[in-house]
Amino acid sequence: MVVATLVNLGAVLGIEKLVPLQKCLHDAEPKRENDYNPFLLGGSMPNEQQLSKVLSDFAHTMLTEFPIQGILDELVGRIVDVMPISAAGVTLISPGALPRYVAASDSSALRFERLQTELGEGPCVETYRTGIPVAMPDLQKDNRFPRFTPRALAAGLVAVFTFPLRDGNRRLGALDLYCTTTGSLDEHNLSTAQTLADVTSAYLLNAQARKDLQDAAALSLDRSLHDPLTGLANRTLLLDRLSHAVQRNRRSNKTLAVLFIDLDTFKLINDRYGHTVGDELLTTVARRLAGMLRPADTLARLSGDEFVILCEDFGGKAELSAFAARIRLALAAPYVLSNNEVDVTASIGVAFASNDVRPSQLIQDADAAMYQAKRRGGNCHQVIDLREQQLTEQRRTLVYELKGAMSRRELRIQHQPIVGSRDGRIVGVEALVRWAHPSRGMLLPGTFIPFAEESGLIADIGLWVLSQACLDRRLWQGDDCFSEVGMSVNVSAQQLLLPDFPAIVEDMLLATHTDPNLLTIELTESVFLQDGERALVVFEQLKRLGVSLALDDFGTGFSSLVYLKEFPVDVLKIDQGFTADLTSDPRSLSIISAVIQVAHELGILTTAEGIETSEQYSRITALGCDFCQGFYFARPMSAASFERVMKLRDTAGNPCLPEPAMAAIP
Repeated sequence: MVVATLVNLGAVLGIEKLVPLQKCLHDAEPKRENDYNPFLLGGSMPNEQQLSKVLSDFAHTMLTEFPIQGILDELVGRIVDVMPISAAGVTLISPGALPRYVAASDSSALRFERLQTELGEGPCVETYRTGIPVAMPDLQKDNRFPRFTPRALAAGLVAVFTFPLRDGNRRLGALDLYCTTTGSLDEHNLSTAQTLADVTSAYLLNAQARKDLQDAAALSLDRSLHDPLTGLANRTLLLDRLSHAVQRNRRSNKTLAVLFIDLDTFKLINDRYGHTVGDELLTTVARRLAGMLRPADTLARLSGDEFVILCEDFGGKAELSAFAARIRLALAAPYVLSNNEVDVTASIGVAFASNDVRPSQLIQDADAAMYQAKRRGGNCHQVIDLREQQLTEQRRTLVYELKGAMSRRELRIQHQPIVGSRDGRIVGVEALVRWAHPSRGMLLPGTFIPFAEESGLIADIGLWVLSQACLDRRLWQGDDCFSEVGMSVNVSAQQLLLPDFPAIVEDMLLATHTDPNLLTIELTESVFLQDGERALVVFEQLKRLGVSLALDDFGTGFSSLVYLKEFPVDVLKIDQGFTADLTSDPRSLSIISAVIQVAHELGILTTAEGIETSEQYSRITALGCDFCQGFYFARPMSAASFERVMKLRDTAGNPCLPEPAMAAIP
């Protein structure tokens, strides 16, 4: 019956571990009386039904959720019931670590287990070390453990027998049987004891596997609710806590708010120093934010460099505004990351909960407020403005639609001629992108390019514009009237600072068979502010390709003549904000005159943008400006229309603009 119970136990475990133990249990079956010696400890042989009952109970307990410590505590008590011993103990041991679990049938056995752990010596430790049972039938006559034995004798221990707990060749610990009288266990009881030890091992392995599964499930749940990089709550956990907070707020009517935090220059740091430094920055930001929280606040990372703080029970809007200001100042302190000192600012949006607000809407409101802060220049905080929020929703819709504009072939390239100031002949053309929106009509780049930069779409759009411009230029290469007409293409700072931008330009020139001397890349001064060192490297690489460089919109933003000295710029384009006042404001006239003079002294050519009248044209020409561009000469047009303009050549093979025929060109 015991063998059958053991087989059932193996079936419950779902393993074959107990099959080799069947022989041990067979040895524990009743034998003829003359096949073994009687116990020398004054007890009787284990009752077959008792042993079978113990094994059956083990099998049923495996289907429960008993913790390992509870299993051990129950186990040692049952062993005392079926063995001729006074107490039993179990110790599970891991290499190089203190025992993980210790169990004993009574206080004396627990004392002996702990004594061996304390001394690092004794029959239990020896059995674990060697994997071999240790028998000490009379401690008085055994001197193998000089530190353990005297103290055990003083505590009343007389005899002890230990049996290894094992999993194949791996040792788990030991089962210890304690006796208060001297004498050996006979062969039958030794076999039964080792069988119980092996069954105990199998039982514990099953319990440990169950615990590991539970731990893995708990870990999986924890990971599903937390950001893997920072360990902060993720969007799922934030929304859950926010949902409960909104419900509490409806009952209490206290201040509930969400702060949406976004780093202003994170993408530039990622691009310049790499993602390792970027991740280091995010974890440092997370620590700074966590250090500013109150116990009831929740800090979450949504994605990228976006963090959210859920604040309950603040004193009022003024107190929360002060809190946002402290956060902004804390994040603005310098960061030392992988031997690089980095400065970062943050834009913070604040939204307060109303009684009927949805948790997801509250986050969206705070996000909208954050973008309002960014449009104010960043490095500030902004409470949600509902009028601005409506505009924000419109912008989000525009960004969403922009993502598919290229695949739907809604982007267009129009070309505006650039003429020589002295003779009005066409020397080049600027490629300008337009968006033929299906419901809003033709959109100018000022409407959608900022959103392309914010959303990361600018790289793909910029690559398309560059490719299309080169393809258009290639179509004109076979005609002599186009032989010296250059192509100018606007490039954003984000696109220029991409690690592989020079290689992209080189590949594009080769693929379209475009002469690099006919390509001019136009960029604004913002590239110097974002990463001047990287910009200088890219400039030099582009110049080695033979490409010309133009500084666009000069005179606006953070204009500095230092840029003209330090960077290899070929053309300086004077912003139309100055040329518009050229005939009415003497100061604009003086500024333009000075810029042209300085540029020429540095060997840089100049182009005046926004020329719309003959008087402006006359004035700018008199100041010595090299080239002009504006509606006075021609509006932006399709490639086909520009080709027709070039066919209106004069005796020199190049049209002179403006001329009456221009009005007929679609």
